[in-house]
Formats: sequence, structure tokens, C-alpha cells
Amino acid sequence: MFSKRIATVGTAVVVCLGLFSLRAAAQDEAIMVSGIAKKPSISVTGRGEISARPDIVEITVGALSHAPTATQAAKDNSAIVARILAALTERGVAEKDVQTTQLRVAPRYNQPNPRQPAENAEFIPRIIGYEVENTVQIVVRKLDQIGAMLDAVLQVGANQVSGIAFRVEHPEKLLDEARKRAMADAKHKATLLAGEAGVVVGPPRSIEEADIQPAPPRYRMGVAMAAPSMPVAPGEEKISVTVSVVYELLIPK
Repeated sequence: MFSKRIATVGTAVVVCLGLFSLRAAAQDEAIMVSGIAKKPSISVTGRGEISARPDIVEITVGALSHAPTATQAAKDNSAIVARILAALTERGVAEKDVQTTQLRVAPRYNQPNPRQPAENAEFIPRIIGYEVENTVQIVVRKLDQIGAMLDAVLQVGANQVSGIAFRVEHPEKLLDEARKRAMADAKHKATLLAGEAGVVVGPPRSIEEADIQPAPPRYRMGVAMAAPSMPVAPGEEKISVTVSVVYELLIPK
């Protein structure tokens, strides 16, 4: 009687263990089926950067004119801009590389006399003339001619120069190289961190390009151009790419 009871209890334990094994297997199967996100993973950010010498420069030049009437101010300004455009054409700047970016006509007002006592007559602004501003953006493709070109437009009447920006016209190959460096950086970080944790980096689960940033040129790195009176430093442009990568982690056997 006692031995039968032991046998019955043993059978029950075996059945329970069998059910537990089946449940555990089912849970493992559920983890595999429900999604790979439940597996161990590591998320890292990689950055790739590459420097290149710019091959074009964008410059904004223009003229600001004043006259008693708007008509006269516009006439004077148009004459100056016409000379600017002619000077650019003479130096080989293509028509497609010159674009008007601003044309402004505005009245000019008299200003209060700071020495006039405040208790005197109330100051009433009045129009004393007009000003016309016309600016054009130029794309210069021969960097060794920048200084001479600026000298030329100033000599014909341009009195505004701003917005000088050097850049690489076709950065596609540079971007591809920056992407490779970003992925290598991400893999290096993931491998280092995983090794410290005693696991192995598996295949990437997701890859996201987070940012593409052409940094502004660093003029301090440039070399002055050989211009007669206005040296310009093109510097270097840095193109960077940032990627976010999630790698699967494998536990070594």
C-alpha cells in the first residue's frame, strides 16, 4: 500500500515536470514568435566625418542708393547693379550663377535732435528721401579669382558684400564615405561595450541615419588666395553623418 502511494506521487511529479517543460517550451516559442525585440540588444550611435576643400563659393553683393525721390534712387541703383552684372560677365560668371535675392524700396525719415529739449515741440518724423537696395547672389567656380572679382564689383559701385559661404558642389561621394565611417564607429562602440559585458555583437536589428550636417567652413584652416588686394580664405568644409544602430547581442556558448 505504501509503495503504491509512492509510485502515484512519483508519477504525479513526472507529469508536473512534463507540463512545466511544455509550458517553458511554449513560452520560449512565444518569445521567438512575438518579436525579436525581446532578445538582448544594444543601441549605439556612430559618427562619421570627412573634410574636403570647397570648390565653389556663394557671395552676396549689392548696392544701396539714396535720393530725394524713389524714382531717382531706383534709377541710380539700377545703374550700379547693371555695372556689377557687366563686371561679373566680363570675368566669366555664367548667367545661371547670378540671382537677385532682394529688391527693396523704403522711405527715409528725419531723426530727432538729441540736443533738443523734450518740453519743446513734439517730434514728428517726416520723409526726407528714399533708399533702394538691390542684392544679387553670385556663385564663383574659380576660387583663385574671388579676390579680383570682389575688387571689380566694388570698383563699379557695389557697396555691400555679405554672406560669403564656401561649399562642395557635389558632396555625394563624400557623404557615402562619411556613412561608412559612421557605421564603422557604431560597430566599434558596440563591440567594445559587448565585450566588457561578456557577450558578442550579432547582426544589426535596425539602422537609422539620424543626421547629415555640412559644417560651416573653418577659415582659420584656409590659405589666403592670391588676389591683388582682397585675400579670401576658403578653409575646409566638414561633412558629417550620424547613424543610430541597434545590434542583437549573442551569449557565447
